Amino acid sequence: MRRAGVILLVLLLVVFSALGFGKVKIQFWHAMGGWRIDLLKSMAEEFMKTHPDIEVEVQYTGSYRDTLNKLIAAVKAGEPPHVVQIYDIGTQVMIDGGIAVPMQELIDKDPTFDIGKFMPQVLNYYRVNGKLYSMPFNSSNPILYYNKTLFKEAGLDPNKPPQTFEEVIELGRKLVKRDEQGNIVQTAITWPFHTWFFEQFMANQNAPLVDNNNGRTGRPTKAVFNSPEGLKVFKFWNTLTKEGLIINTKKEDWTGARQLFLSQKVAMLISSTSDVKLMEDGSKENGFELGTAFLPRPADSESGGVVIGGGSLWIISGHPKKEIDAAWEFVKWMALPDQQIVWHQNTGYFPVRKDAVSKLLFSGYYAEHPHHLTALLQLLLSKQTYSTNGAIIGAFP
Repeated sequence: MRRAGVILLVLLLVVFSALGFGKVKIQFWHAMGGWRIDLLKSMAEEFMKTHPDIEVEVQYTGSYRDTLNKLIAAVKAGEPPHVVQIYDIGTQVMIDGGIAVPMQELIDKDPTFDIGKFMPQVLNYYRVNGKLYSMPFNSSNPILYYNKTLFKEAGLDPNKPPQTFEEVIELGRKLVKRDEQGNIVQTAITWPFHTWFFEQFMANQNAPLVDNNNGRTGRPTKAVFNSPEGLKVFKFWNTLTKEGLIINTKKEDWTGARQLFLSQKVAMLISSTSDVKLMEDGSKENGFELGTAFLPRPADSESGGVVIGGGSLWIISGHPKKEIDAAWEFVKWMALPDQQIVWHQNTGYFPVRKDAVSKLLFSGYYAEHPHHLTALLQLLLSKQTYSTNGAIIGAFP
C-alpha cells in the first residue's frame, strides 16, 4: 500500500506539473504599441520555452505615461506587476517612489551577469549616483528621416541631408510646393511636439536642461534653457513656423508626425530611431527612397551629442522572493545579445550591448540595413557629458 501511495503521489506531481501547477507566474507590463505588442509576446514565449518553470503574462498598458500612471495606481492598490517598462524620463520618479528592487543589487549577487558588456553611453543615462536602478532594454535617440525622392525633385543632392539648423531652413525653402492658389501643399519638416526633442536640441549643443549639472550632481532646482543655446532652438523653430516650413503637430502626436512624412506632405521628419523599421516599410509602400541622418544643430554651436531615449525594465518590490528571482531571470534574458538583436532588427531601437553590436557588424547586417546604423553611430560619436547623459528630473514636463 505504501509503495502504491508513493507511485500515486509521483503521478499526481507529473500531472500537476504538466498542467502548470508549480510554475512561478510573473506579470510584465509594457508600453510598446502596434506590431511590437506581438513581438514582445513572441519573445516572452521563447523565454518560457527555455524556462518552463516560469510563466510570463505580457500586458500592453498604453503609452509610456499611461503605463507609469497605471503602475502608481497598482502599487497603491497592492497589486503591482513584477516587471514594468518605464520610459527614460521616468527614472527619477521611480527612484523617488522607492517601489523597485535596484538592478544593481541583483547584478552584484549574480556572477553570471556581466554588465561590463553593455554600452557605456546607455549605462551613463540609467546610472544615478553611481547606481543602476533598472535594466536598459529599448534604447533610442532622435535622427533625421528624409525623402530622397523629394530631394531629387527639388534639385537637391539626395546624399547631402542638412547637418545644421541653417541648412534645414535653406534646403527647406526649396522643398516647399504650392498649389495654383499659392497654398502650401508640401513643406519641409515636422517632428512630434514633445519636450524630449527640445532636450535633444540642447544636448546636441552640449547644453543642460536644468541646473546642478542636469540634475546629475544634485537635485535640480530650476530650468536653465533660457540660455544662448536655448534661444537658438526657439529662433530655429520660430523661423520654420513663420515661413511655413514646418507643420506643428499636436502634443506628443507621434503618429501624426509619421503620417505627414509617409504621405509625403513633408520632406523631412525628426523622430526616434525606434521608427526605422516602420519608415523603411512605409517608404517602400508609398513609393519613395528613404534617407537617414544625424540630428541637426546650429552651425556655430559647440559639439555635443544626443541623449538616450526609450525605456528600461524595472523589477517591482513587494513580491515573494521566488517571484523576484523569476523576474530577474526574465529581465536578464531580455537583455541577452540574441534578444537585443531580434528587438533591434524588428524595431530600430539599437542594441544596449557591445557584443550584440559586434555580432551584427561582423554578420554584415549593417551593410544591408544602413538606416539601422545611423542612430548607433550618432550615439558613439556623442560626447559623454552631463548634458548628453540626460536630465534627471522628478517630474518631467
